[in-house]
Amino acid sequence: MTAAELFGQIQKKKSFLCVGLDTDIQRIPEFLKKEKDPVFEFNKRIIEATHEFAVAYKPNIAFYEAQGPKGWESLQKTLEIIPKDCFTIADAKRGDIGNTSKLYARAFFDKEASGMSFDSVTVAPYMGEDSVTPFLEFEGKWVILLALTSNKGSSDFQQILVDDDKVFQKVLKTSKNWGNTDNMMYVVGATKAEALQEIRQIVPDHFLLVPGVGAQGGSLEEVAKNGMNSQCGLLVNSSRGIIYASSGEDFAEVAALEAEKLQKEMASLLNNLL
Repeated sequence: MTAAELFGQIQKKKSFLCVGLDTDIQRIPEFLKKEKDPVFEFNKRIIEATHEFAVAYKPNIAFYEAQGPKGWESLQKTLEIIPKDCFTIADAKRGDIGNTSKLYARAFFDKEASGMSFDSVTVAPYMGEDSVTPFLEFEGKWVILLALTSNKGSSDFQQILVDDDKVFQKVLKTSKNWGNTDNMMYVVGATKAEALQEIRQIVPDHFLLVPGVGAQGGSLEEVAKNGMNSQCGLLVNSSRGIIYASSGEDFAEVAALEAEKLQKEMASLLNNLL
């Protein structure tokens, strides 16, 4: 999916919502645990309930790795049922020396090798260009590079001033030439909305993946005001606020209501753009 195709889906659905599939076996409704694959059954119902409001889905890989082989099976089955018009993100935060990164990329991009073909994968930039370029070698696939995250510890390194730039600004300035606007996005936490204006000065045309709206307290309106560009340029993720909105048998229906609520707010914010 190119950036233009992704913007086409945003226009069609009047939404830039990404639903995070952070599916914890310990948090899914009790009645699903009798199913052969409870995690997959939970995801299936969430996807069926929310896909008309979402343009992307983001399984957090840790929640599946924690289940061992059966978790990988749940992940593979989940990926297969996500509608083809939705952008898929493997939230894996990988990044290692070249040969290792090449294998990480194969795991998430090469269906023949691993059984999975995500549109994108989140990558940590700490080890530099040669740890990122192996992911960019897969045609039609995206790297989503961590830039400014929403967690408390992000200030430990990302906000340090080095030669007149903060570290996250150096990441943006250095990495934007590794790829292009059709194969590289950046993660910017919604709780850092005030930094979006300066981020847009460095990467005006790249898509940004913005987690932290909902349970983490980020403001959708502030994110849109500071981060939207002429092609929208945003994928705003909500995970817990949607998928765990109810712990009862109505969890999918309530998830749909929460997704629709965000979609309607997004439609309003997109009005001037569309």
